[in-house]
Amino acid sequence: MNSLRRVLGSNVRQYGMVLALAAIVLFFQYRTDGVLLKPLNVSNLLTQNSYILILAIGMVMVIISRHIDLSVGSVAAFVGAVAAIMMTKWDVPWFLAVVLCLALGALIGAWHGFWVAYVGIPAFIVTLASMLIFRGLTLTVLNGETVADLPKNFEAMGNGFLPEVGPDTGLHNLTMLIGAAVSLLVVWIEFRRRASATRYSFDVAPRPLFLAKVVLEVAVIMYFVYVLAQYRGLPVVAVILFALVGLYTFLMSRTVVGRQIYAVGGNVDAATMSGVRTRRIDFLVLTNMGMLAALAGMVFAARLTAANPKAGQNFELDAIAAAFIGGAAVTGGVGTVVGAIIGGFVMGVLNNGMSLLGVGIDWQQTIKGLVLLAAVAFDVWNKKRTAVGGGAGVEATAEVAPPPPPELEQAVSVSEARSSV
Repeated sequence: MNSLRRVLGSNVRQYGMVLALAAIVLFFQYRTDGVLLKPLNVSNLLTQNSYILILAIGMVMVIISRHIDLSVGSVAAFVGAVAAIMMTKWDVPWFLAVVLCLALGALIGAWHGFWVAYVGIPAFIVTLASMLIFRGLTLTVLNGETVADLPKNFEAMGNGFLPEVGPDTGLHNLTMLIGAAVSLLVVWIEFRRRASATRYSFDVAPRPLFLAKVVLEVAVIMYFVYVLAQYRGLPVVAVILFALVGLYTFLMSRTVVGRQIYAVGGNVDAATMSGVRTRRIDFLVLTNMGMLAALAGMVFAARLTAANPKAGQNFELDAIAAAFIGGAAVTGGVGTVVGAIIGGFVMGVLNNGMSLLGVGIDWQQTIKGLVLLAAVAFDVWNKKRTAVGGGAGVEATAEVAPPPPPELEQAVSVSEARSSV
């Protein structure tokens, strides 16, 4: 119990929202008489929040780098509209339209990055202007009308499911196989991370507690895929989402660029003195956000089977809320991709659960606002607690980052030498 209390206490930011999500799920599962975790509802919960979760991945990176992007909803609507026009009016093949629209989103993000990184205008102002610009361009492109009759293969991005394979077992076999593969991958990552921490003499959780954590993670994954396998299996958009989570988690935790994003967000002056090209990092982060906004816009259009002039409204607020609820710090330098996904699911489960209980939209908005305020207050309290307790280094107990690459160590040593001079 002392070890459990020490691990939870030193990783309260990491585990707080996980426990909150579990409590919210159990509450609504009880109040809805088990409807919340029915296979159909779980599948809908995943597909209905997929585009917000995609935006949250990019948004948490923007927030970590101490910026904000208010334009993602308008950019998503604009790119979704352009994709629809390409496929219905210009007869562009759906796959080529997707590639071109991703490039368009990256170009829009690069436009933001130019003004922010190289001109020096705050991201808040740049993206606020773009929010208005691309909302107007969306209305112009669609001429104020809804464009439907999208290709079926494109619509599968938002509504499709993985195909059936193998014998009839009463479950979706491919989904169960994917769940087993992901579980094995999680086990391998956890043991590899523990071995790496032990090799570098970091503190690690006691073995019984570590094994209990791994078993719990595998149980959650397999239960999740089992529920989905009882309906129609894993949605296509879920495959896209989980691939993005894996890719960006690796990028932020295991690459030099990821470390530099954290460094720039934590202290831009120190990062500059250490040799980090901070302008390039800001440019890349905003370019990436534009590309993910384009993907979210196409997923939303595919789910609606049409491009709508009012698409994307309040998407930016939901993505920002997901990032902050998931543990991102207002001042930058702190946050994880997985945390943003958990924050997005907190908002999604709240929306879904309150809708199942018949709570009006007025109270739904009020409760979501209070949850966001509580999450930010929790972050502020945790910072003060860590500062007073002097426990900045104990978070390595459960989540250990590998040692910095040699080039960063060398840059830091050069910076220290300059400071001493």
